[in-house]
Amino acid sequence: MAASAVLADPSADRSADTPRDDQAGQRLGAHIRMLRRARRLTLVQVATETDLSHPFLSQIERGLAQPSLGSLRRIAVALGTSPIELIAAAEGPASTAPAVEVHRRGDGAVAADFASGSARMLAHGDRAFRPMEYEGENTEPGEHFVHAEDEFVYVLEGTVCVDLDGELRTLDATECAYFRGGVRHRWWSVRPGMYRLLIVKST
Repeated sequence: MAASAVLADPSADRSADTPRDDQAGQRLGAHIRMLRRARRLTLVQVATETDLSHPFLSQIERGLAQPSLGSLRRIAVALGTSPIELIAAAEGPASTAPAVEVHRRGDGAVAADFASGSARMLAHGDRAFRPMEYEGENTEPGEHFVHAEDEFVYVLEGTVCVDLDGELRTLDATECAYFRGGVRHRWWSVRPGMYRLLIVKST
């Protein structure tokens, strides 16, 4: 196969909400490569974690192939992030981001596809930090996430149990937690019902 040939995503869902234009694909690929290197992972290691081929991942990083949302989720989990953050990274450089952004409740919410629930980015483009609103109902812990960036979690509604490197803490509305990069974390609802979080992650 020629080096410039575009590989098809083996789990492609062409209705998936992934970046479509060439520049967005290049930004997405560059961000995935940056995260992978920051985590000191090789393409082979990510391929093993995601069950995606090494050549296909290489093409994604070079902006020559577009992953489906299902594949993007697997890549995000392997890199300790979420699909919505990867998609946000593809939106554009700082020069194209507006100086002021205002968002109303519920605007732009999409399926987060990690833990369970929905999320929406509260700032777009290349920003100094990434604020996100997350809504979930999961009463089971689910999988851990770990990444190099610091993170801040503020409970807007509900009561959640937060697992930080094996230490469990219960947080009610208006309570929060800050943790450094490298801390394994996950959260879930203490009782049935929706909870809502403000999550801020450094970039």
